[in-house]
Amino acid sequence: MCLLWAAAPAAAGHDEVRGTWLTTTANDAIATPEKTAETMRRLREIGLNTVYVECWKNGYTQFPSKVLERTIGLDRRPGLMKQDPSDDPTRVEQPGRDLVAETLREARANGLRYIAWFEYGFMAAHKSTDNHLRRMKREWLSLDRHGNEIAPNGFVWMNPLHPEARRFLLDLVLEAVANYDLDGVQLDDRIVWPYITMGYDEHTRRVYAQEHDGREPPEDHTDPAWMRWRADKVNEYARQFVEEVRKARPDLIISLSPAVYPWCYEHYLLEWPKWAAWNATDKTAPRWDEFIPQCYRMNYTAFEKTWLEQVRYMNELGAGRVGDMLAGIRIVGDGPDSTWDDLRKSIELVRSTGGGGHVLWFSRGVLDLYPDQLKAFYQSTLERRP
Repeated sequence: MCLLWAAAPAAAGHDEVRGTWLTTTANDAIATPEKTAETMRRLREIGLNTVYVECWKNGYTQFPSKVLERTIGLDRRPGLMKQDPSDDPTRVEQPGRDLVAETLREARANGLRYIAWFEYGFMAAHKSTDNHLRRMKREWLSLDRHGNEIAPNGFVWMNPLHPEARRFLLDLVLEAVANYDLDGVQLDDRIVWPYITMGYDEHTRRVYAQEHDGREPPEDHTDPAWMRWRADKVNEYARQFVEEVRKARPDLIISLSPAVYPWCYEHYLLEWPKWAAWNATDKTAPRWDEFIPQCYRMNYTAFEKTWLEQVRYMNELGAGRVGDMLAGIRIVGDGPDSTWDDLRKSIELVRSTGGGGHVLWFSRGVLDLYPDQLKAFYQSTLERRP
């Protein structure tokens, strides 16, 4: 079944992206169809033009999926199964929804660009969640050298080297692309190696041995050559991902919201600025359209330093594609909320450096903290821009 809606707004890169992430965690912005309609209307009135809506989380899709059903016997998150470890009993009692159809319909009604956010990527489960994927596909999981499946970040991960896990994630995305008229898809910061300490499961050991004359992976997880080998496997999958999704929908925005570089390489063996350069000299090479580094900092001074570092790395390693880089700006989360002055200055800095826009973490901060300030700011500054 293909769900088609009205024509989408212009693709990213044609105008400044002013976006936010919508999640079922720690807020009720998309808790019901009525709340979804109100949220999309308010975001449009505030001045945003793009929404990134959660659709793959904690081992379950938030849309009916034949791919998931073939894998675990369920076609979406069932009732009585937590979407997030913080879910209260009322939330858990709700039946599974087609959250993509519901939110897409309301985004279209309000002229918002819609990006399906496959938040969990290769993450299979939070450490406290004993879900179907974790129980039924243990051979897909990544392990550390002691045989532990929980990474230091507190999650259980699918092995990004396992061919069946790779195929599963790609097929989930391709299914959503086929069934919904999306403007784009986003893999959060989870097309990565699960953590630098991981990669000692049976499958990874076997592949490594095949490529290294039967030798075992180094016991030292920081061994430079071992790091390089694992990073190259992540790069390999990133190319495959773009090639297959692009073939299915050439006009789709393919987005990544990675952790900042080089921290992401040091901890997750991810070198996304280099991905930006793949298409620079070879136009037939895979092209990621949009990069949103998560520059989540507690104050403007720290944000400025981090953002300018990302600009420098994009210029040095990413063929200068600063215009295709958006800033992930934190409003709320762990720790104190951002001040309005810090948020305003952060947006202005991104504009002054030629960034392609900003995406605000997350919708609760937009809707509950600074809706009036953002609306006035956008009205004032966008009117003055050529």
